[in-house]
Amino acid sequence: MTTSPTPSPIAVTTVNRGLPAGKMPELRMMPAPSDANVYGDVFGGWIMAQVDIAGSLPATRRANGRVATIAVNSFVFKNPVFVGDLLSFYADIVKVGNTSITVQVEVYAERNRLQADTVKVTEATLTYVATDSNRKPRKVPPIETLIQQ
Repeated sequence: MTTSPTPSPIAVTTVNRGLPAGKMPELRMMPAPSDANVYGDVFGGWIMAQVDIAGSLPATRRANGRVATIAVNSFVFKNPVFVGDLLSFYADIVKVGNTSITVQVEVYAERNRLQADTVKVTEATLTYVATDSNRKPRKVPPIETLIQQ
């Protein structure tokens, strides 16, 4: 009687070369042809809109409510973005004031969905202000208040 060998377990490892290690993106997007010019280069304004959304997510969590963009402190396009790139937006709070929250956003593109070909395409710093139901500035709650909820 012949028995087939028991297959050994296969370890599956996901390697995101070029993406920040140990961090989860706030947003992942793939630009469509309508987001680009006739040459396939994605419009900077489209990227800026996505960066604003990605930056607002941690700001909204920290403010425990509504925020509004009050400043784009810096915005640098480091490499072009093409239709078909998978963009990963990483956002970190870098400063919290009385009513404001400043967020650093970095954007990486995985070219042709190949994780081995990843480049940083954009970095930006934006400031948001916490607002109340009347869209007036309000104080950012202390962290202790957020933890108790």
